[in-house]
Amino acid sequence: MWAYAITAPGQLERIEAPVPSASDGQRLVRLLAGGICGSDLPFFRGRRSRDFIDHTGEPGFPLHEVVGVAEDGTRVVGWAAGHRGLAEWFVVDADNVIAVDADLTDVEATVIQPLATVLYALGRVGDVHGARAAVIGLGSIGLLFAHALAARGAHVTGIDRVDRRDTADVFGLRAVLWDDAVALPHDRFDLVVEAVGHQTRTLTAAVDAVAVEGTVLAFGVPDDAHYALPFTRFFRKNATLIGGVAKERRSSLTAARAYLLGPARELLDAYITDVVPVTRAQEAFERAIAPTAGQRKLVLSVADVDP
Repeated sequence: MWAYAITAPGQLERIEAPVPSASDGQRLVRLLAGGICGSDLPFFRGRRSRDFIDHTGEPGFPLHEVVGVAEDGTRVVGWAAGHRGLAEWFVVDADNVIAVDADLTDVEATVIQPLATVLYALGRVGDVHGARAAVIGLGSIGLLFAHALAARGAHVTGIDRVDRRDTADVFGLRAVLWDDAVALPHDRFDLVVEAVGHQTRTLTAAVDAVAVEGTVLAFGVPDDAHYALPFTRFFRKNATLIGGVAKERRSSLTAARAYLLGPARELLDAYITDVVPVTRAQEAFERAIAPTAGQRKLVLSVADVDP
């Protein structure tokens, strides 16, 4: 089968690899489409990790937001096992995918997986109706947080180093700051979602921005084992810190599918801005690590392979 693998920092190469074997509780799936996630990008750049899934150099790594067809013909969406979904065939854990009908295209269905992680995380936060919320990082995950928070009645402010002001209406943002995270007002927000990860600075900014008795949702994946935080400020605010690891994946995927088939269906056209043939995976990852205004979610498609 064909697959892509990281052969050097910033370098993906198409290789030939054996079809993987599914163990008990797993399914073998053929790729139809996959979304590039921010957590894939540090590995593409050359990062190695002891604390996060790392199969650098192995076929299919790194890609986990996948839509594909199982051997029995069922179209499924969810997580690729080991984040090794950038291949013709990959393995999934059966409890990490759900079946999807034709009411969403392959490309559209890729949004179910990241949205599932967002909805699960917000389920841990509780009622946000009327809350003052801030989302640090308006990339593909941060925009989903903004939409879901606004749908639940929160007053949402977003901030990003890329100009995202054109996203305000579609994603429910009442204010969009185009600046560094330190530009967020201090002590202002009932909930601050850190949706960047991979460095420590934005979590510190979240602690500064959260109000007394507020909550910081640390969703962005950490690269560092230890973070230096302004803990005295956090302590005196009597704030709450919540981690962002997604559990209960099948039910979260089901909830995300229902969300997209409801009024949120309209966000798909605004959210998915770039569909790239999987044969141009190198180009797609290079574009993903250098986001620009107007570029939001980037999806790899097998159906759109160049002739």
